[in-house]
Amino acid sequence: MLITLALLASAFAGPTAAPASPIVIAHRGASGLRPEHTLAAYRLAIAQGADFIEADAVMTRDGVLVARHENEIGGTTDVAAHPEFAGRRRTKSIDGTSVTGWFTEDFTLAELKTLRARERLPELRAESRRHDGEETLPTLQEVIDLVRAESKARGREIGLYIETKHPSYHRGLGLAMDEALVSLLERNRLSRKDAPLFIESFEVGNLQRLHNLTEVRLIQLVNDSGHPPDRPTGETYAAMVTPTGLAAVARYAAGIGPAKALIVPRDAAGRSGAPTGLVGEAHRAGLLVHPWTFRSENAFLPAEDRRGTAPAAHGDAQAEVRQFLELGVDGIFSDFPGDAVEVRRNLVKPDKD
Repeated sequence: MLITLALLASAFAGPTAAPASPIVIAHRGASGLRPEHTLAAYRLAIAQGADFIEADAVMTRDGVLVARHENEIGGTTDVAAHPEFAGRRRTKSIDGTSVTGWFTEDFTLAELKTLRARERLPELRAESRRHDGEETLPTLQEVIDLVRAESKARGREIGLYIETKHPSYHRGLGLAMDEALVSLLERNRLSRKDAPLFIESFEVGNLQRLHNLTEVRLIQLVNDSGHPPDRPTGETYAAMVTPTGLAAVARYAAGIGPAKALIVPRDAAGRSGAPTGLVGEAHRAGLLVHPWTFRSENAFLPAEDRRGTAPAAHGDAQAEVRQFLELGVDGIFSDFPGDAVEVRRNLVKPDKD
């Protein structure tokens, strides 16, 4: 299956519109090659041709939105090496799970800025590990500023894909993440339907609240098991991807971000099974489909795409990306956006006059 240039070009509705299909979303930046959620990871992803960069958002004690995958930062910063913060290590219940470490909501922004980012998966990502300690933790405003500067410098619009992390948990601490995010977007003139922007969440309630607060396109993240964190005894993710569930999502969101296994499941040996019908069902409900997460290491690939047995070795990651693009997804999240951009380029053929 080839994607025509007409299809790709049709995704650009105007000077402020982002490509709708198929887009490459740099998952936490080029996080396979640089420590995640750093300006260096975002810059590299943009240089590699990513259409959107993903910035997960958590909050500081003084109410500032910063880019981290989790509010627990022991695994992605050098906070453990700071004796002045030793007393802030604690155990908390985050979405029903006991977590021990250091948490952004216990630090002011000024304190967080004394920390340095490090690779979350050092045993798998030696190239990224070499950049430990080089970068600070960026605020969401700094990420917006970077995207705008890079868009201007490169002459192409680069989009931003923001995930709200644990919004109900933050709200319980008196940190109104949704309202803070909308206020930030409004100050930056990004709170509009045609902005090069998506907001995503695993929760349902905060997306429904955002639906009433902003025109920005919303994406319901869907895991391959369990419940949304704010619905621990309610609707399951499995119910969410039925035709009835998808119709309900379409009332407040523009699309879904499903785990890859909901589209191409794997058997007990890790081999890919027959694709499900989720992409078609979601499209019939009027929803975009942006699956996650595409990674190049053997540890994450289906068995048929692995090369050798070393978990850190890279397999044929492009084969997996190609399969999903040919199934008709509207975009993918990748830790190695350069590889995904190359696959898309090879699937595109010029139109014939």
